Amino acid sequence: MGRFSRRPEDGPGYEDNAALRGFGGYEPADAPRAQPKRIRPRPKPLKWRRAPWFGLAFIALVAGVLNALGVGKQHPASSSPPPAPLVATPSPRAAVPAVVAGWQSVAGRDGSYAYDVPPDWQPAPGTQHGWAGVRLITSAFLGKCGQATLGGAGVTTEPLADVDAAARKAATDLATAAYGAAPQVDPGADAQVSRADGTAVPARVVVASVTPAQTGECATRHALVAALAFGGDSGTSGVVVAYADSDRSGPSSRQDLERIVRSYRFVPAADRRTTTPPPTTYR
Repeated sequence: MGRFSRRPEDGPGYEDNAALRGFGGYEPADAPRAQPKRIRPRPKPLKWRRAPWFGLAFIALVAGVLNALGVGKQHPASSSPPPAPLVATPSPRAAVPAVVAGWQSVAGRDGSYAYDVPPDWQPAPGTQHGWAGVRLITSAFLGKCGQATLGGAGVTTEPLADVDAAARKAATDLATAAYGAAPQVDPGADAQVSRADGTAVPARVVVASVTPAQTGECATRHALVAALAFGGDSGTSGVVVAYADSDRSGPSSRQDLERIVRSYRFVPAADRRTTTPPPTTYR
């Protein structure tokens, strides 16, 4: 058994002097075995006398560390102001009076030309829209069903000098691109476009009907496309088109589309003015 070892039967405070050779033990070679001697442990100071002071010192130390780290500290409100909302100011827009009573005008560029739409349409003269092979400017739109637009209008050109052919091509191209089916184009009718000086330019109006092969709650069952073409320069024709879901845009949809394209005109300078739409705030 090594030094400082204790037998299992030894209780607390019970030492074996025979195991303490050279380390304070006393055992003559010819002496009988020493009798065990119970050694009472030295009394230890009562801990309760210093515990409160030690506890308070420890608490103070921990509190100091936490305070240095900012734990539990009331942080003052940030002095930085919140970010200002983004305000978009639209560009000035040309405005001209409507020629159809109760309707609203859709003016292009500097107001040199315009057409009118019913009050439930939304003018969007700065928007271009279209499909593959069809691009319309100076737009206007009729509401939506889900993500599907119920109708729209806009201005384009066709590389044809024959205004009847130009109107038919514009109506056919739009019906095919927008509704995915070949339309039935009605016979055309004569029309005219007023110049800014009051003279008139010959024009032609056609109306095409199309039955799209679409499915879904907002799918168009029947649609109409009206197109008016007038003579332009260098063998091209100017064209204004209007289209709509004829089932959802009301019983007068055909008449409304024809009136839209027939309202196209060039505007005298005296009738043009400039307005700036109100700013839009984005928060």
